[in-house]
Amino acid sequence: MREETERYVLLDEARPDPELLTFGEEEERLRRLAADSGRTLPERVSAFEGIADLEVGDTNLVRARNLERETGMRQLYLKFEGGNPTGTQKDRIAFAVCHDALRRGFDTVTVATCGNFGAALSFAASLAGLRCVVFVPTGYHTRRLEEILSYGAEIVRSEGDYETAVQASGQVAAEHDLYDANPGGENAHLQLVAYAMIATEIYDELRDAPAAVAIPVSNGTTLAGIYRGFRSLYQRGRTSRIPRMVAGSSSGKNPIIRAFLRDLERCEDLDPAKIRETAVNEPLINWHAYDGDVALEAIRKSGGWAGYASDRQMQRQASLLRAREGLQPLPASTAGLAVLASRARETPLPGDRYVAVLTGRRG
Repeated sequence: MREETERYVLLDEARPDPELLTFGEEEERLRRLAADSGRTLPERVSAFEGIADLEVGDTNLVRARNLERETGMRQLYLKFEGGNPTGTQKDRIAFAVCHDALRRGFDTVTVATCGNFGAALSFAASLAGLRCVVFVPTGYHTRRLEEILSYGAEIVRSEGDYETAVQASGQVAAEHDLYDANPGGENAHLQLVAYAMIATEIYDELRDAPAAVAIPVSNGTTLAGIYRGFRSLYQRGRTSRIPRMVAGSSSGKNPIIRAFLRDLERCEDLDPAKIRETAVNEPLINWHAYDGDVALEAIRKSGGWAGYASDRQMQRQASLLRAREGLQPLPASTAGLAVLASRARETPLPGDRYVAVLTGRRG
């Protein structure tokens, strides 16, 4: 287990686009209405829904022609989640849970985070007029803490690791009747529903499912949600297939990848004492994957695959994206793309369309 005096500062972490956080006249009107406790609940919920429709999702799907030349893939598309307000796909679930909390009459939401989800939830909560309590492990330092505070959230420093912070946040939620936005909690199913919209947006652009979708995994929630979205589209006859789900994570430090490579029936917790975070891999590190089993099932049922990416590989992939495609991805978010690209270099993939999900910020 890491010493409590150690501090981790994320490398090239995601940041919000200031322009995306600047509201126009209509958005400002909706913001004031949603946050006004003097308004009726239906009025506030409707206003918040309007903000979410305007601000979240519909992120860019761009063809990476220059990267195609590097990997040998015929058609490679990048779904860049950095276009969301606070710079990551976490905005999708943050707005979903705040909408649910507001609709159900909660006045406070809580979550444990090492940065991105805390920033997203505190931003969404500020728009909904909700109090937000964010638990952060004591060993972590990120510039996103200042951002979290700027949205009016409260930060509680929690001893131990991320998983311990999740337990502390969930316990406080249960004891004080707060809305629990943590993975693995009673409201966690909403996160899968929110991430399913990524599949719908990819379909809307391509008009069918791609051959494969590559995704970085930590808890496995994003991958499981995207798979759920494509499965629904396929069952409704909207697509001709379900894409193969490709998972990438930090070398030797994720239960989902380990379970897949060892052909385990279910994910098994890793030894926390053997987990070592770095400035690059921290967003991917989990000794327990909260949605690991559903993610593992999604990989297998789709005929996909999983693999590890080293810090060096992720940094190299991020550098290529900056140089070739003008994006500034969070290096950890390239883990899925790195695994997909490695397979393409080892064994040429069929001529088809491939998508990699990334997060970060615009160049």
